[in-house]
Amino acid sequence: MTYEILDPRFNRLIIGHVKLEKLYTGSRWAEGPVYVPSAKSLLWSDIPRDSVMRYDETDGSVSVFEHPCGHHNGHTLDDFGRVIACEHSGRRVSRLEYDGTWTTLADRFEGRRLNSPNDVVQRRDGSIWFTDPTYGIDSHYEGHAAQSEIGASNVYRIEPVTREVTAVITDMVRPNGLAFSPDETLLYVADTGVSHVPTHPRQIVTYSVEPDQRSVKPLGVFATLESGVYDGFRVDREGNVWTSAGEGVSVYAPDGTLIGRIPVGELVSNVAFGGPKRNRLYITAQTSLYSIYVNAHPYGW
Repeated sequence: MTYEILDPRFNRLIIGHVKLEKLYTGSRWAEGPVYVPSAKSLLWSDIPRDSVMRYDETDGSVSVFEHPCGHHNGHTLDDFGRVIACEHSGRRVSRLEYDGTWTTLADRFEGRRLNSPNDVVQRRDGSIWFTDPTYGIDSHYEGHAAQSEIGASNVYRIEPVTREVTAVITDMVRPNGLAFSPDETLLYVADTGVSHVPTHPRQIVTYSVEPDQRSVKPLGVFATLESGVYDGFRVDREGNVWTSAGEGVSVYAPDGTLIGRIPVGELVSNVAFGGPKRNRLYITAQTSLYSIYVNAHPYGW
C-alpha cells in the first residue's frame, strides 16, 4: 500500500500511481535530510557513524560528504544556499561556508554549553531557530556522554546580526523537530519527551509568533500520537504538515486533521522536499533513505 487516504483533501497532494522508492540502505540512524539545489543532491546524517551522506540526483550514487562531522543531526539551508547544521558532539549550530569551512553560529547560552542541537530552521528575517534536547549527550552512541550544563532542553533563537542566543520555549521535556507555517505566524514544535518521561504525551505543539518576532506564545496541541513519536517534519506551501510518525509519514491539514499517511516500514525520523521542482519527498528512516513524488511543494518555493 502506497498511501492511506483518511480525508479527501489528501487526494490532491498525492500522485496515485507513484511508488515509494528505497534509494539507499546501510545507515545506523538516518536523520536530518536537506536538499541542496546547487549540487542537485540531498544531504543527510548518519549520526552514530558521525557522517554526513550525499545522494546525487543525477546518477543515484551515494557517497560520504563529511566524516567526522561532529555527529550532525538536523540541517537546513539559509537564504544564500549555505548548509546550517545541528551538531551533537560539536554541541553547536554551525554553517558551511562557500570555501568549505564550518563557522560556529551558536554553541552557548548564557555562558553554558548547549546540550546537543537537534533541528533547525531559518525565518525570512534571517533569524535561526533550533531545538536543543540532550540526545547527543545522553550516551556515546550519537555523540559524547556528558552532563547538561544548562539543565533544561529549550528552543532557541539566534539573532541574525549579533548572533545573540535567546530561549524562546523553556517548558518542553525534549523539543525535537520544528517548522514555521507558510506565513511564519505559527511555529510547530514536536516534543519527544516520552524518551525520558514514559507518561509524557507524544505531540506537536503550536505557538504563535508574537509581534516582536522574537518570542512565541503557546496556542495548544496540534497533533498527538498513540505510539511512536513525531520527530522531524516539514510544512508545504498550503500549510499542510508532513511529519514522521512511527513507521510512516503522516500528513495533517492546517486545522490539525490527519488526512493521510505514507507507510514506510521503518521508523521515520525526518522528511525534506527536494528535486528541481521540489515535489520529491525525501524520507530518512532508521537505516535507509527513501523518496516519493508528491503533488506538493515546500513553502517559499
